[in-house]
Amino acid sequence: MESSSDDEHVILVFKNPDSIETETEEEEILVSTTDILNWDLQTILRFPTLKIRALRSRLIQQCSYFRGLFRGSFSESCLGSTIVEWNVLSFLDILKYLYGFPLEITSDNFLSLYEGALYFGVDSLLSKCKIWLSDVSSSKGSQPVQMQMEDIILIWKFGLEHESDFMMELCTSYLARNFMWAIHSTLFENIPYNMLLSSIEHPHLTVDSEMHLSDALLRWLECNSKNMETLGRKEYNCYRMLKKIRVGLLPLWFAAGKRNSSFFRQLAEESLDSIFRQLNIPPIGSQNRLGYDDLEHLRIRLTEYSKRVNLSGCPQITHAILLLSLLPLSPPMDLRSRNIIELLYNNFEHPIGDKRALPQIMLPTLSFEGVQEVDISKCQRLLMEDAIECFCKSFSSLRTLRAAYLLNIRTTTFLKLVLKCPQVCEIDLTVDITPLMPALVSILSSSLSVTSLVSERASSVTYNAVDAFSFYESGPPLSKITKLILEGRTDIYGALYLSVPDSDLQYISKICLSLHHLNIKGCVSVTDTGISDLIGKCIKLSSIVVCDTSFGENSVQALSSAISDCGSFSSQHFRDKHLSSVASNLQTLHMGGCRGINKLSLLKLMSQMQLLRDLCLRGTDMVDQALNNFPGSSLEILDVSDTRISGAALARIICGNPNLKCLKVRGCSNLFQEESCTEERESIFSCLHEELCTKLGKMCRLEEVEFGWGFSSLSLKAMEPALMMLQRINVGLGGMLGEDALKKLPAICPLLETIIFQFQVISDSVLVNIATSLTNLQELALCYCFGDLSISSFKFFTRNLRKLRLKRVTPWMTNDDLDVLTQNCRNLVELSLLGCPLLNSADSQRIISRGWPGLISIHLEECGGITANGISSLFDCKAIEDLQLRHNGPGLQENFIFYAASKLPMLRMLSLDICDASKGDFDIPKILDLSEIHREMPQTHADRYFLSSLKIARCKYQRCAFNLPAPSRGACSRSVHVETLVFVWNSRDLTRAVVKERL
Repeated sequence: MESSSDDEHVILVFKNPDSIETETEEEEILVSTTDILNWDLQTILRFPTLKIRALRSRLIQQCSYFRGLFRGSFSESCLGSTIVEWNVLSFLDILKYLYGFPLEITSDNFLSLYEGALYFGVDSLLSKCKIWLSDVSSSKGSQPVQMQMEDIILIWKFGLEHESDFMMELCTSYLARNFMWAIHSTLFENIPYNMLLSSIEHPHLTVDSEMHLSDALLRWLECNSKNMETLGRKEYNCYRMLKKIRVGLLPLWFAAGKRNSSFFRQLAEESLDSIFRQLNIPPIGSQNRLGYDDLEHLRIRLTEYSKRVNLSGCPQITHAILLLSLLPLSPPMDLRSRNIIELLYNNFEHPIGDKRALPQIMLPTLSFEGVQEVDISKCQRLLMEDAIECFCKSFSSLRTLRAAYLLNIRTTTFLKLVLKCPQVCEIDLTVDITPLMPALVSILSSSLSVTSLVSERASSVTYNAVDAFSFYESGPPLSKITKLILEGRTDIYGALYLSVPDSDLQYISKICLSLHHLNIKGCVSVTDTGISDLIGKCIKLSSIVVCDTSFGENSVQALSSAISDCGSFSSQHFRDKHLSSVASNLQTLHMGGCRGINKLSLLKLMSQMQLLRDLCLRGTDMVDQALNNFPGSSLEILDVSDTRISGAALARIICGNPNLKCLKVRGCSNLFQEESCTEERESIFSCLHEELCTKLGKMCRLEEVEFGWGFSSLSLKAMEPALMMLQRINVGLGGMLGEDALKKLPAICPLLETIIFQFQVISDSVLVNIATSLTNLQELALCYCFGDLSISSFKFFTRNLRKLRLKRVTPWMTNDDLDVLTQNCRNLVELSLLGCPLLNSADSQRIISRGWPGLISIHLEECGGITANGISSLFDCKAIEDLQLRHNGPGLQENFIFYAASKLPMLRMLSLDICDASKGDFDIPKILDLSEIHREMPQTHADRYFLSSLKIARCKYQRCAFNLPAPSRGACSRSVHVETLVFVWNSRDLTRAVVKERL
């Protein structure tokens, strides 16, 4: 409380332009700081004029502004009142602070408080604001919650205007450390140039990969191009900004795809040059084997704030680059460390596993304890054994390892990972699923060439059988693995393998007792018994993906009988043993394509899964009774495609599971049975769509749908309320959406990212509406559709379109049309064209390779004479992983397979047709046997080899059904498919097969 004479007080007068008119005629209010505890700010701020009676001495003591005003020679120093021109609310907060009230600083009021404290000279508040900004900006969290992008930009601009270096530095540092968060902000493009430049030059710049940094800078440059043109190069030095990107570490597909970028063209060429110099390895005697004198552009960007390291798609990554990135920063690098790195590179001239050529010296590597996730997918030159050695030393907190599409990962490698990196709990070892699926193809003949367990080249960097046996004898190591993805691997067996005393899968079950999620989709070598044994041991399983495997009766029995320890139910439920089984605690079950289960077992299994959220029964012998026995109410994803389910059973499931987000019923021909009477069919139809409209529309929001038989314009209209958040739609055979419905689709589903239409009637107006309205569209597939399309349909697509498949819908397409397509769909990474007979050879190839240099998948079939003279231009798409060329002209040389594998370092899948061979056949060297390719190819080329699947279709010419002379491949003959030769390499053995189908 203040007790002083009137001479010791002063009246502070404020004009409040934001005041609200009051019912009284009073225009001012007088309040005193003696009653500051009881101030009603809502009432005070209603008046146009606010007068505050405050103690003069307190103001003089704590504010340099009032100290100078009242003690100086100003006229106000003798007056009893003074006008203060400042924001009223901000000053009231400062005044309360002066009187000892606790003041909470937030990102919303920081600037106003700081500016007020700076203007009025409240040093203690100024210091408090600085401490707050320092504390908040030093946060190590990956998801900033205390500062938003708008606040960071405003604070930085304020610091620039007031020449506050500390404020600008803190904002820049904060942006650098949280750059991955920043690039997902809608305000990223609003970051000032100097602030962005300072952040990417900051030593704490933290990004998951160089690709993320590049993409963000390109987006910023595109959005600010007009400002750059207006202000000129003096204000915006694009080259200085982009030169901070370490182009030697970009994914091959990304660098290739940016060759058409006006901002990035030069750097893209530099990146490709660097990548291929690293892939080819300059000869001995080169002055600069690594490509950069300071090696900086080959160092993976790691800081103490790094949480994720993403090297996916970088074939140039090797043990040498990884090791270089983990060495202490000491520019210039000391001669000893540089020599060792050089020796690692030079060692590629010798067998990569010859450790005797390497110095037995332990380099001091840095530790990055924040790193929890590493992705080395498609880094085929980085041996897992070497990578594991680096990870265990530098990434002690590693939790997730993604190593997809790497074939040379064996059980012993998996063992070493578990032993060396005990904190790892998620592992992804996905590879391409073999085309030799017994349930899907008719195999006419097959042979297996088993190679040695460990190739000569890798023998010294992996544990041999004796080492593995010793680990088995000493007992399985402890493991924290909760999620294991082995999708597509056919080198996982359910039987004894060489000297290992148990199967691979059984061994996995021994060390992965904490496993919650298992994905063995497409692992055709695993037996039903092997899967059931694993289920019986891994009783914590809550997610199982076993599509297209031998999952059958034994596995179902294991799910139903194995007792889970998840503790999901109260004690009263344990009276029924089924309520404590693994099945009763499953949240995800994918068993699509598994036909080895009888109806009774399926019914029993369905009746136990109360907690299921994700269910895939695609292509199984699912019947209504089994689905009717499903007791769950938490389903979010349901896939019953290609089953015999009826509309009534589907309606019941939809009614009982209001949280459904994904529904796939394509290929379900029994949804509306033709043999039903008209009244019954209409009843089922009405019931289904009434439930879809009322339940899904009011309680759920579908994000993905696949429909076929029975889906129509009426169906779409009935489901409108449920489709507002739809991102993916697939309408196949048996479904028919009219033109009016297709035109309304963008308005009904404005967030669509994927559209797949088969056998639909598509017009120009429909496609133009889709292209101009759906700005998020990333994938478009039009397969065997009808209608009058023209090139005008493709003139409006946005930069977001990434995948385009046109099958039998553009027979009019010429080279000029293809050129228009490249100009309007600039960012494609996948292209599939079927039935474009007007395309020719060299010109079409050049248009494709120049327009889409970053393509990773190209399927061309029956496209005129594109391959009539070979495909030299297509090889300019250096990042191709999947190449299919069929019936495009007999211009492919005999050695095409070998040549393609050596020219395209990322090529994994190749599909050809004998009809396109210039001499009627292809040379098929033992190219998929790595032991052979080491002898046939130069050592440096062998390191780049990635091909794992080869398909060669065979045709024969058949006479037309007319009584004409025998044709000689003329107008009276037609090509008829006979068989497909398939070669599949899985790192252990090479499978050669002949199948009836055209794969």
